[in-house]
Amino acid sequence: MIKNFLNISFRNLTKRKGYTALNILGLTIGIACCLLIFQYVSYERSYDSFQKNSSRIVRIRLDQFKQGKIMWQSATSYPAFGPLMKKDYPEVEQYCRLIDDELLLSNDEKNVKFSEKKGYYADPSSVDMLGVQLLSGNRSSALNAPGKMIISESMAKKYFGTDDVIGKTLIARNQNPVQNLQITGVFKDYPKNSHLIIDYLVSYDTFREQLKKGGDNEDSANTAIGWYDFYNYIQLKPGTDLQKFQAKMPAFADKYINSKKNRKANNITDQLYIIPLSDIYLNSNYNQEAEVNGNGGAVNFMFLIGFIIMAIAWINYINLSTARSVERAKEVGVRKVLGAAKATLVKQFMLENALLNIIAIILAGVAVAILTPWFNTLMGKDVSTGFSMSAKYWLIFSGIFISGTLLSGLYPAFILSDYKPVAVLKGAFKNTSGGLVLRKGLIIVQFGISVVLIAGTIIVYQQVNFMRNQKLGVNISQTLVLDGAQTVADSIYWSTLQPFKNEVLKNSGVKGMTISTSVMGKEIYWTSGFKSLSHAELGAATLYRLGVDYDFIPQFQLKLLAGRNFSKDFKTDEHAAILNDRALAQMGFKDPNDAIGKKISAGDTLTVIGVVQSFHHLGLQKPIDPQIITLRLNSSQAYSLKLQTSDLQGTIAGIKGIWSRYFPNDPFNYYFLDDDFNTQYQSDQRFGQMFTLFAFLAILIACFGLVGLSAYNILQRTKEVGIRKVLGASTQNVVFILSKDFLLLVIISFVIAAPVSWLVMHHWLQDFAYRIDISWWVFGIAGLIAFLIALSTISFQAIKAAFANPVKSLRSE
Repeated sequence: MIKNFLNISFRNLTKRKGYTALNILGLTIGIACCLLIFQYVSYERSYDSFQKNSSRIVRIRLDQFKQGKIMWQSATSYPAFGPLMKKDYPEVEQYCRLIDDELLLSNDEKNVKFSEKKGYYADPSSVDMLGVQLLSGNRSSALNAPGKMIISESMAKKYFGTDDVIGKTLIARNQNPVQNLQITGVFKDYPKNSHLIIDYLVSYDTFREQLKKGGDNEDSANTAIGWYDFYNYIQLKPGTDLQKFQAKMPAFADKYINSKKNRKANNITDQLYIIPLSDIYLNSNYNQEAEVNGNGGAVNFMFLIGFIIMAIAWINYINLSTARSVERAKEVGVRKVLGAAKATLVKQFMLENALLNIIAIILAGVAVAILTPWFNTLMGKDVSTGFSMSAKYWLIFSGIFISGTLLSGLYPAFILSDYKPVAVLKGAFKNTSGGLVLRKGLIIVQFGISVVLIAGTIIVYQQVNFMRNQKLGVNISQTLVLDGAQTVADSIYWSTLQPFKNEVLKNSGVKGMTISTSVMGKEIYWTSGFKSLSHAELGAATLYRLGVDYDFIPQFQLKLLAGRNFSKDFKTDEHAAILNDRALAQMGFKDPNDAIGKKISAGDTLTVIGVVQSFHHLGLQKPIDPQIITLRLNSSQAYSLKLQTSDLQGTIAGIKGIWSRYFPNDPFNYYFLDDDFNTQYQSDQRFGQMFTLFAFLAILIACFGLVGLSAYNILQRTKEVGIRKVLGASTQNVVFILSKDFLLLVIISFVIAAPVSWLVMHHWLQDFAYRIDISWWVFGIAGLIAFLIALSTISFQAIKAAFANPVKSLRSE
């Protein structure tokens, strides 16, 4: 019986090769897209899942309010939180704190030195809590004393050529004084699917020792409340309810922070929130994130598109199968007369459906294997290795495939097997009105989705283009940024920096040079609570502080709204400040001119000498922060050089030569500012590319179905076309008659899809601080494109029928 079913199935599939090819091609593309999307979604949602206690580890987030209005939200918090929560709450099993610091490390054995930016000072418990896999060294003692560090195996090989480095020393040359760090452990390269990038960890006691040597209170690393540069991770005991633990945070904040007199006097309150480790990458996008995180909304959106594409492919199958019902009616009638039961026919048609889907999934698997390297390049990360999806997503995909195969096959199977043999064999059979309504409804769904995807593609492109081309209020073009020198002693830094700058400016390819504590595209971590002395009742406002020299404002062409720039002619400018216009209201100033000459204080009292128009220090995903610019001539973070474009390589080589003479112990690291700034938009660009790709494929699949349906519709109306042509109908009339029903469905789909498109894309745009307004014409273009796609798809079949010889179609009459 099974052999007989298979023979009949293969015979039917090969009988109509075009119909079979359309179905297989549509299903193959749909399944391949679904697999690729699920690999991407699986990878994005796998972040930090490698940690054995990830479900019990949370990170503390800190929000600060002034007079009830949110001032900032930070992924970092105060170092006192970990110890205090461990003391106050029995639910807390352990904690660890991280604070990052760039280290210029060298190995004197081979004079190898690198600037290392991906590491942290960390509590000893971080080894277990963060899932660090030690290949050598003792977990419990690796970070339990000053001067200890653990490094990745890649970092060990970079400095020593081997991972057998226990007991060897790396020297932190940018510390004052220079710090010798003994390697006490080597760990397996930290997984890339983590919200942290960790190349090394240095003991937290080393950080405390550095504070002491710098003249600061070493205990502040444990007790400070106000210094919020620390990542606080809390591991909860098994069975702890996260919501109940979160409910205890307001009382904790009131007890240790908000009850303090200075907080009340300044109308400032803090709120604490916990975020599970597994949610950080996709659902945490606050100030001072350790790395650029993903976008949970975009991932969920792509997950939905995977379902949609599969649904469109199965809709095609249902439409084409039911449309062929007239052609297969006589087959069913004859088989029923010969004794075939309805159940037998259902099994036969379901087997045909299963064969189509099995062939499609095999072809899709091959396609995915071939396309995976290209897809990884598109995504900018290795989202998969072969077919590596987590068991959860294989289960989801299997469930979708099996249920979709059954659902898409059952309806056509029951329709085909339900025909009455007497009516069919008498020639009295016609397509049912119910089947016609279903097919029309499914076409509306397909092209409604197509309109949403086309409109979405246009809006995503507009938003990314808007961010890349929007005026920033600052000129970052033709700017080369050098990482500042770190090894020169403070006592001679200024006397070294100025001759270096003077010699660099002699290079004909350099138009200007300025020094600052940060540059555009890099988040500012230096904040201070400033109070206006003339509006003391407002309390302190948190301002983001940028230290610059005299040339920063003119070189980057910041626009002065009032006052003046820093000048060598005014010695008092060492105690002067320039505000951006976002800071005015928070300080109580009515307008830029009102601020000039006023005193502000954050411990040290400064005089406001200027106000600049706000500029985008970060990408347009983030709002512009209230900012204060102060004179800091000995900054060592960044040197920005404005270059001529005629001979860039020669100019850079000349600068490198000068650097090697003045800063021989520092590596020469540089980047172009505009390129670096635009990296902030890479994830949005990649999302746009992926969205466009899968939108195009979804529309293509829908077109396959429309080709098949229009072909079968025209086939059933062949004699009608012949009669119309004999009676004098023109080719244009025939094409219009054959196309109008389908095109009307596309118009209906547009009417339904336009408001849905607006709602979906309006929600997506809310993730951006600066965003486009959705224009009405976007939906008009989306509808027009969908209409033209449908028209071109249908017209080919209609024109072919209209030009056919009517004698051939009427010969059987």
